[in-house]
Amino acid sequence: MAAVKVINHTPFVPRLPKDVPLPPSPAESTSPPPPVKKKSRKSKMRERDREKVKEGVQGMKKQGEQERGNTNEQHKSEMPQPEPLKPLTWTSLTDSNSNSHPPIFTKDGSHFFSIVGERIKIHSTSSGKVISTLPGPQDDGHQDIITSAILSAHNAFQLITVSLDGTIKVWDFLEGILLHTINLEQPIHHVCGHEKIKDYVFVATAKAKKKGSGDGDEQPKPNRSTKAPSEESCIILRVSLKPQNPASGTKWHKSSQITPVGKTRYTAGLAVSASGEWLIAVAGHKAYVAQVSALKSGFTKYVSPDALTCLAVHPLEDYFATGDAKGVVRLWYCLNQGKPAVANVEKRSPTSELHWHAHAVSSVAFTMNGSYLLSGGEEAVLVIWQLYSGKKEFVPRVGSPIKSVVVSRGSAVEEEYLLGLADASFAFISSATLKLSRVFSRIKLNSITSSAWASSSSATPLAVHSLSSTLVLPSSHPSSLQTYSPLSSMLVAELEVSPSNRVSRQEEKMLEPSRVERVVISPSGEWMATIDRREGDESFRGEIYLKMWWWDKKSAFWILNTRVDRPHGLNKVTSLSFSPSDDIQLVTTGEDKNIKTWRIRSTKDKKGNIEVSWTSRSSFGLRLEMPRDSAWSPDGSLLAVAFDGSVALYDSRSNALHLTIVCPECPKISSIHFIGHHGQYIAVLGGPNLVVCDIINRSVRWHRRHNHLYVTLVPHPHQDTFAMIHHSPSATTNGLVVYSTSSSTPLLSQTLPFGIRNLVWYPAPNRSPRSRMFSLVGITHTFGVVLLGHDINVADEASLPTKALQKGVAVPKRSLFEEMFGVPALTDVSYNAVSSTIDTSLPWKSSETGSVFDAPAYLMPPMQSLFEPLMNGFLKLRLKENVDEEHQSGIQGIADEMTTETMETEEPAFIEMGEVSNDDILDTFIPFFKDMAGLPDYPFHSDTRPVALTLPTTPSSYHAKPAPRTVASQKPNLNASSKKQASTPSVPAKTGKKRSRHSLA
Repeated sequence: MAAVKVINHTPFVPRLPKDVPLPPSPAESTSPPPPVKKKSRKSKMRERDREKVKEGVQGMKKQGEQERGNTNEQHKSEMPQPEPLKPLTWTSLTDSNSNSHPPIFTKDGSHFFSIVGERIKIHSTSSGKVISTLPGPQDDGHQDIITSAILSAHNAFQLITVSLDGTIKVWDFLEGILLHTINLEQPIHHVCGHEKIKDYVFVATAKAKKKGSGDGDEQPKPNRSTKAPSEESCIILRVSLKPQNPASGTKWHKSSQITPVGKTRYTAGLAVSASGEWLIAVAGHKAYVAQVSALKSGFTKYVSPDALTCLAVHPLEDYFATGDAKGVVRLWYCLNQGKPAVANVEKRSPTSELHWHAHAVSSVAFTMNGSYLLSGGEEAVLVIWQLYSGKKEFVPRVGSPIKSVVVSRGSAVEEEYLLGLADASFAFISSATLKLSRVFSRIKLNSITSSAWASSSSATPLAVHSLSSTLVLPSSHPSSLQTYSPLSSMLVAELEVSPSNRVSRQEEKMLEPSRVERVVISPSGEWMATIDRREGDESFRGEIYLKMWWWDKKSAFWILNTRVDRPHGLNKVTSLSFSPSDDIQLVTTGEDKNIKTWRIRSTKDKKGNIEVSWTSRSSFGLRLEMPRDSAWSPDGSLLAVAFDGSVALYDSRSNALHLTIVCPECPKISSIHFIGHHGQYIAVLGGPNLVVCDIINRSVRWHRRHNHLYVTLVPHPHQDTFAMIHHSPSATTNGLVVYSTSSSTPLLSQTLPFGIRNLVWYPAPNRSPRSRMFSLVGITHTFGVVLLGHDINVADEASLPTKALQKGVAVPKRSLFEEMFGVPALTDVSYNAVSSTIDTSLPWKSSETGSVFDAPAYLMPPMQSLFEPLMNGFLKLRLKENVDEEHQSGIQGIADEMTTETMETEEPAFIEMGEVSNDDILDTFIPFFKDMAGLPDYPFHSDTRPVALTLPTTPSSYHAKPAPRTVASQKPNLNASSKKQASTPSVPAKTGKKRSRHSLA
């Protein structure tokens, strides 16, 4: 083993008796001093020798101090102090809060609204893109989380929202403006309305202990209860949307009329029946029913055996459905019962139960015709109940637990079901095929499930792919990764690293899933390495895998190349990193106290194809110490491995130990990083200590101890600076500090309003490498994704213009006749409109239309209606100019060769039906009927002479339909060739252009 060199802070200087501190002097004494003895000749000689030694040592000490001073001055002159940096800004790539309230569709079904924190997002139903957001930059939005929203009963283009800030806001979502605000001064949880009850809404407000102030322009200050939602009580109110004093000019108005209905527990749902006669609220173990015409009578309470979680009313009949915490869906038939003699009493209601769910039902919804009931929950399965037969159908594996179910309305094609999933994504399901038709999501992160499995793992996977400019992030399930593009704000793909059955928990115990703990991408972007692990228990042995993925540029997706089972046995992998050199290597360190390197191996199969895979290269260690972290130098020549209290530098090719840095300031090192483009410095991080070492001068540059623990370190790839994240006194915030290798004085220090789990460098586009600016991306404690840095430019959905909502092309609605028999053939459709619907740029692919035949047979369209679209996919439409030339040349060639009466046989490839009226089409058949009626044996047709049709004169601006060929009614005589020519229609062989028709693509 190579020699180990120890680097200390200062040169070693032996301590002499003179340098030893003296003990404290004793108190003054009145006793006489001891007698002084005379010095002998030998003692004088010894004193002289001692003085010479002291002078020599002092000279060496002064010389060392002078050399150190010169070195420090030289370093200061070579590396001047950089200027302080500007504070970093940040933007969130994920929604701050995914609301469990179901989305709201517009009246025509072309858009839907989703609640995200204090904002409302307006999505396109067809594409899922965010068209606009509320509030706009000119309006004051809610100051707290929006809890519920509905469309206005008297104006379909107005949206009503309620929030925990105690206000009701009415919006014009077409113009994106706030119309007025009603202040109730207490948190609001639910809102509902009905078309028969205009200018009024019903709200469920939390009971406030103190009355807040909301006069003038002051913002309301509701007293939010600190109790759990299940323990909080609510008051149901009927609130008028008309302000009490609309001419006051204030931002906050009071309602002109507020009528209390009754008190309930924390409401899980609030709705009005289809007839508008009953108000229903579900809370706790009870369903509360009140008659709208007699609200002063209060609620009638109906008891449920289990806690109710959701509510839905039938769209046509007066009954409602609920879901409870035990997974039971219950139908209540209590609205038409007689009013009890005593108000506010508990009763039993006739109900019917539908039970399939193993856990709590999150949402229920009726279809538009009321024949089916939809339910969803934690199982990630949509259950479709047929109410009249009791049968059920399933849509399994929708991707994440279902939080809300909504049925789309106003669709011109078919009814669809919109699912709001727990990972903040939306999934559309076709009612005909019962399959996922499209899924819209930005980033799939579920803070609840992610926090549950992340608590046992300190590492959170995060990487940046340079070739595609995407982020590799943890997905909603711990065994998957997702790829997200910040430039386009789109979710590119989802990679299932460890295939697993995504089943829900068994009773109250969560199943232990396989989780991805680490991910790293090579500097070239061609390789990705992942570590996925599943902890074992008494009945299951643990699993851990190292997987190498290759980036396929054609499919733009990661393909599994090599899997290594238990790379460090059953022990945990502590670090994973790729070398930046051309001869790419991968290093892994584990709790088995081994350091392993991996390389690429190329082999040829029997057919001569080259197969590339990864194999083990070497395995070594240092004094049976556990490696904590590893890092490569920028040129890939050195490998640094951190142990407890020391850092070892190895040669990347021979694994020879070059140097060992002992850091007594960091007894337990957590991470190390090379700093700067040349890799001269190493930053050592351990607890609250930070040490910067110079590996060329073999000295410690500086050391700093912070008051709080450091979390992570990210070096600047082109400058000698690095960013640090440390804990702060508040549990919800972190501190960010930027240092330079030249000094321990921070260049920047600021507080972040969120905690950071992991942070990596994000290469900003169009930025010079010499720039001192930072660009970072991190995952917060709540599993949100944020971009931090200077001049962060990301497309913000809030900045989209609201006018874009009116630019969407509305789907033309069909009449009842057209729905039954299809669109008429003789419609006023122009040529441009027809040709624009046929895409002949690409050949027809069976995979694109194969999904058409997945539907049940009784729902399939007739085959004759599928023939024309299918042939249009095969055939290529000819241009109008080419058809005109072929048409004219064909007529001219026939006229020159024909000796008998000829007729035009060319047919254009298309007819402009938009310029031909119905009268012109009927006039075309008048000569035919006249000739037929003029025959002597009509209606018995025996004459052999041909019947010619002539077309009426048509304008030159369009092509009229040519006349058909002549038809012979008598069979030709095979013995006489002349008679054969006379009796058969003259169709000469063409020697010019081919007949105009659709050609194969």
